[in-house]
Amino acid sequence: MKETQTLETKNASIGTTERICGSEAIVRCLIEEGVDILYGYPGGAIMPVYDELYKYQGKIHHVLTRHEQGAAHAAQGFARISGRVGVAMATSGPGATNLITGIADAQIDSTPMVCITGQVPSHLLGTDAFQETDIIGISTPVTKWNHQVTKASEIPEVMAKAFYIAKSGRPGPVLIDITKDAQFGELDFKYEKCTGVRSYIPVPKTNLETVKAAAELINSAKKPMIVWGQGVILSEAEEQLKAVIEKSGIPSAWTILGASAIPTSHPLNIGMVGMHGNYAPNKLTNECDVLIAIGMRFDDRVTGDLSTYAKQAQVIHFEIDPAEVNKNVHADVAVLGDAKASLTQLLPLLNENSHDAWLQEFKDLYAEEFEKVIQNDIHPTKEGLTMGEVLNEINKRSEGNAAIVSDVGQHQMIACRYSEFNKTKSNITSGGLGTMGFALPAAMGAKMAAPEREVVAIIGDGGYQMNIQELGTIFQQKIPVKIVVLNNEFLGMVRQWQQLFFDKRYASTEMTNPDFVTIAKGYYIEARRVTKREELADAVKEMIASKESYFLEVCVEKEDNVFPMIPSGASVSDIRLS
Repeated sequence: MKETQTLETKNASIGTTERICGSEAIVRCLIEEGVDILYGYPGGAIMPVYDELYKYQGKIHHVLTRHEQGAAHAAQGFARISGRVGVAMATSGPGATNLITGIADAQIDSTPMVCITGQVPSHLLGTDAFQETDIIGISTPVTKWNHQVTKASEIPEVMAKAFYIAKSGRPGPVLIDITKDAQFGELDFKYEKCTGVRSYIPVPKTNLETVKAAAELINSAKKPMIVWGQGVILSEAEEQLKAVIEKSGIPSAWTILGASAIPTSHPLNIGMVGMHGNYAPNKLTNECDVLIAIGMRFDDRVTGDLSTYAKQAQVIHFEIDPAEVNKNVHADVAVLGDAKASLTQLLPLLNENSHDAWLQEFKDLYAEEFEKVIQNDIHPTKEGLTMGEVLNEINKRSEGNAAIVSDVGQHQMIACRYSEFNKTKSNITSGGLGTMGFALPAAMGAKMAAPEREVVAIIGDGGYQMNIQELGTIFQQKIPVKIVVLNNEFLGMVRQWQQLFFDKRYASTEMTNPDFVTIAKGYYIEARRVTKREELADAVKEMIASKESYFLEVCVEKEDNVFPMIPSGASVSDIRLS
């Protein structure tokens, strides 16, 4: 994917030739790709593009974030809820490097994003000029493709290729670095959308024989189990997945990025797998006879100890990216291709079936988890508030229709475990990279992409302060996003590990926090703090009813832990309820 000088493209011609400058060409390319919102922060090396954006204000809405990392995460949130390519822009040097965390996050979570960075003039490359940084070298490990433009004439083809690569196949981030002289230079502009790149095969052709082999294994299975991931959502295969599950009667679990592909309330939805997932699907992974993985990559947080993971099962892996097959878990049958196409081919080959006795095993273990964990999380008898009851209250008021954007930590696991989802693309979180500071800007982007949806950010007091400055963007742009900070005055997930595995040595995890409500009000955002259980329902009701942005701080128990839990490096069979 990095062979930038040898790739050849196929293009669909649109428009006629016109003499314009490179910076205007960049803006025109964005318009041709249907971009109407982009996030960024201006600076010297990208200033010519901003000058052109000023002229095109009616066609592209530029959102001035308060930090370039916020721009990247906002573009991610935009992409995750809409399925479109998110766009972020920054200047050279520190502006470009500040995008890197968001780009790395998008790469591991397969989020389509195009990032545009300015660069010093080409004759200064390699001279350590002011704000010169080798962003191509820096971004190469965390991008699907990158390219440096040094001539204005290159811009249309490179931009077209960027959008095609970002969105096609397994999506990911692309970075285009454009020197200042290329922005000032002139070209004969004609835009042709990219429809293919030589040597790049975004979707491998599905072999019908492997689909038939998968169907035979599924039809003969006595204890089959499905685990689906975000690949189902990215390929828009939700209806196909639901049809397969219902026809086969197979108990089905999800990774955190796969959450919401089918409703939480579906009778064959058995919950979340992973380190803090549900007890039953984790435990019974090592008892199923056929494990069907759909659009997921067997991340270590899902598998635990690989030497003990599903060794008794025959594994079927539906996957678009050949590099993921047999990378962590051996697949007895690998079905390469787009999940929607593959599941469509699979469905008529499946027998109508039910696995009532097997499903009952999941229900029995769920009852045990409910008694020992869930009941205490969402209906606590202790005096202090719990994160689980806050999510439970949000579920009641939003009726399961909200998009939940969570940060990283204990609150993230609680949000994924207890949020009720009726619609797809409703769980937006940082999965693979685990980026604190993700949720606030990502929620901004999600709300702007889907203004008709209720978007609620669930954030811990630690992660919130990593990008708290984006309250300024929310205020300036009048983005009616709802922000909930679950404040336990700790870096909660790290503290939990310190309690369980480091003899309660709480090294550098206790937080002395500012007055969050006053800060929110300083940005002219309506705000409220809840410290008592009797205040919670009214506060959540008021927040959800608000037509504007709203900040709610809920002070929760300081030393609550998230269970179930698979200790790091342990088998999924070793999942703990306490």
